[in-house]
Amino acid sequence: MKRVSFFMKTIRAFSTVRKSAWLVTLAVAVGGQFYPPLGLLVPLIMISLMGMSLFKGRYWCGNFCPHGSFFDFLLLPLSRNQKIPGLLASKITVVLFFVFFMFNLTRRFVAAFQNIEQVSLVDSVGTIFSTTYLMVLIAGGLLAVIISPRTWCQFCPMGSIQTLLYKLGKALGLTAGRDKKVTVNHQWLCHSCGKCARVCPMQLAPYREFTVSNNQFNDERCIRCLTCINNCPLRILSLADAAEAGTLIKETDLEGFQESDNYRGEIIRVKELKKNIREFTINLLDSKSMKLAPGQFILVEVDEKRGLYRAYSISSAGKEGTEIGITVKRLENGYGSNLLFEKFNEGALLKMKGPMGKELLIESKRDKLLFVANGIGITPFAYATKYLLEDNNSSKFAGEITLLYGVRHEEELIYDDLFSGLTIKHPNLHYYKALSRADSSSTKRGYVTDILKELEIDPFTTVYICGTKEMANRAMKILSEKGIPRKSVHYESITT
Repeated sequence: MKRVSFFMKTIRAFSTVRKSAWLVTLAVAVGGQFYPPLGLLVPLIMISLMGMSLFKGRYWCGNFCPHGSFFDFLLLPLSRNQKIPGLLASKITVVLFFVFFMFNLTRRFVAAFQNIEQVSLVDSVGTIFSTTYLMVLIAGGLLAVIISPRTWCQFCPMGSIQTLLYKLGKALGLTAGRDKKVTVNHQWLCHSCGKCARVCPMQLAPYREFTVSNNQFNDERCIRCLTCINNCPLRILSLADAAEAGTLIKETDLEGFQESDNYRGEIIRVKELKKNIREFTINLLDSKSMKLAPGQFILVEVDEKRGLYRAYSISSAGKEGTEIGITVKRLENGYGSNLLFEKFNEGALLKMKGPMGKELLIESKRDKLLFVANGIGITPFAYATKYLLEDNNSSKFAGEITLLYGVRHEEELIYDDLFSGLTIKHPNLHYYKALSRADSSSTKRGYVTDILKELEIDPFTTVYICGTKEMANRAMKILSEKGIPRKSVHYESITT
């Protein structure tokens, strides 16, 4: 497989303004060459962005800037979307370009006033601003395509002015209650997956820089564009002021995360289960054991340089909690799974955090459990089923477990032997499988939700679903029609 790029292309225009403000850029930059007074729109824009920056930092850049709209809405699909060179974002570059820009602008204004008798001041000033807009359009556009859409924004003079005024606003107390920053509900909930950094137009890394005191991202370069918030897989990011951030910390439910700790481990076994599906068995080091509960997951560091982790459900575990297994499917565009497959072999050392999660935390005291999975979503149920029926030292599960499992082809079934074997030994386990592209006469053709439709389900059943969002949505609709309360249904999606 080809190397997956760290930076991702995703939708960045979430409002009518951001989708259409680029028209202002073209009108001023191009139209202003033929009708100079159009350039007089620029001072109005400058006044607006400067006024806003006193209270909200570079909010204008991410929500109203015409050039930003042009870069993000029109040029992102054409961009190489590569890493922006550090030199272009350095303080030296920012300062030197700001000085050059202001000197050049001042020089042109002086010339305009000197030629006021030959050319009207309105036309002269309009030409200055429209020509400047055209320069930004061309230079910023080229950088956007060759490197990344917001390359120009790293050293944009208007961005520099906003940053300086933002500092002034903070010093004068103008930002209090008005400055909303990217905020995480609670740092314990963040998986450090780096999705926020991978989609950030400014190529910042919020997941690594949330403050301990209020879980906010304080980088002054942040343009508050909502891209990271809308792309967070866990939906735990928002724009909030300091007071709202404090409330989030107090009110966030941390169930399933209290026992989490940092661990080091060694990969002692790598087993190829199917094509592009591997089971990694990890031995915990430093004389540590992990207090596991069926249905939880761990975070595995896949990129040490970026401090990047991926969440993987625990698919097996030793009784002493010193040996755990995770099952990983390598996806074509899966950044984490590709790194695991390429770099982590037997003998490799890795960092982990865990155990975590409450979505699939199995309530073993229930009389009837229903597990619904498709694809790689079966992994948490491999451990949960074996634990409940055989490995639980305190008490074996006496209720009924029904397991529904769907894949496309029979060769994609994993842990099929495990479930079939447990069914023979334990009559209280009922195992059903479906193939959406059936190539076996012994297995039902269709989707896992087709089995769910036909199944008689006790209304007091507790349901756990792990798989694709589409499958989960269909399953929850069927369960609702069968009279299963929503509070009895627990769901976790598959992430990459």
